[in-house]
Amino acid sequence: MVTTITEVLNIWNDMGVFSYVIPFLLIFAVVFAILKKTKILGEDNDGILAIISVALGLLSLQFDFVSEFYAVIFPRFGIGLSIFLVLIIFIGFFFPEDKDIGSMKWIGYVVGIGAVIWALSDWDEWSNYGGFGGWFGENFWALVILGGIIAVISIAVKGKDSSKGKGSS
Repeated sequence: MVTTITEVLNIWNDMGVFSYVIPFLLIFAVVFAILKKTKILGEDNDGILAIISVALGLLSLQFDFVSEFYAVIFPRFGIGLSIFLVLIIFIGFFFPEDKDIGSMKWIGYVVGIGAVIWALSDWDEWSNYGGFGGWFGENFWALVILGGIIAVISIAVKGKDSSKGKGSS
């Protein structure tokens, strides 16, 4: 008899729900939505769109690349979301109420890009096919410094562009 949620999740894992069913449903839904939204095959071809979506969903799961990648990226995505929420909470504590918090969108971009890079650097298949697994780990801090320099330069350039526009009016 199953008594805990952990046991249920372990049974589902043994059955392949997390490796095959959920990735299939995700890929099916995204492909179907894209085909439906673009109307590439006309207005009322839901049956054909479903067949194409099922085929692409099943084909994408045949060699376990997608399952392995999802097993790497989604736990890191969850950690990235946790970091993002903590940063937003701290910003809420210390950010003045009269300022627009929309200017803090860069935090979400940084956390999201970081989670993707972290997942790709740890995914074995990515590094086997010319990815940046080992290289990224060796050059992490150099890339962080380079990204910081690029950010400072872009902020400085934006500041000069906005001051030019105000003075010329």
